[in-house]
Amino acid sequence: MLGWIISRVAQKSVADLASERLWQPMGAEQDAYQTVDGKGVPFAGGGLSLGLRDLARLGQLMIDKGAVDGRQIFPASVVEKIAAGGDPAKFGGYPTIPGGSYTSQWWNFNNAHGAYAARGVHGQTIYVDPLAEMVIVRFASFPTAANGAIDPTSLPAYMAVADYLMGRD
Repeated sequence: MLGWIISRVAQKSVADLASERLWQPMGAEQDAYQTVDGKGVPFAGGGLSLGLRDLARLGQLMIDKGAVDGRQIFPASVVEKIAAGGDPAKFGGYPTIPGGSYTSQWWNFNNAHGAYAARGVHGQTIYVDPLAEMVIVRFASFPTAANGAIDPTSLPAYMAVADYLMGRD
């Protein structure tokens, strides 16, 4: 539904709009691919495939508050809203993300670093740690759609890398 609304208002496909407004300005190296429905309309809430380096560019764009090479691609307020997270009281959530939240298709971990992530259902991740100024991108193909099953190993590993980068092993 969101994809249809966006396409109707913009008078172009979600894929074309994303290419013009995000992928090209951020310097993506590869084309992005988006899952489409039975009528060929791109999904707007998932099914996005990007190259590893381009996923990292998207994470870096979040660290840089929406700017690339001094050019504002999207407002810094977008990043601030995502980093603030959603209402934890409304987050049915995961026991592996205590105090966590979800907003604008990003998961907020409510940890000491203010980390948040875009996550695919089979473990794909763009993990953004603003305090460590770190982005970790993971391709994954966990056999079930269950991030909660891999959080107990993944989330501490991401924090360990951030702590190491910040000189606190």
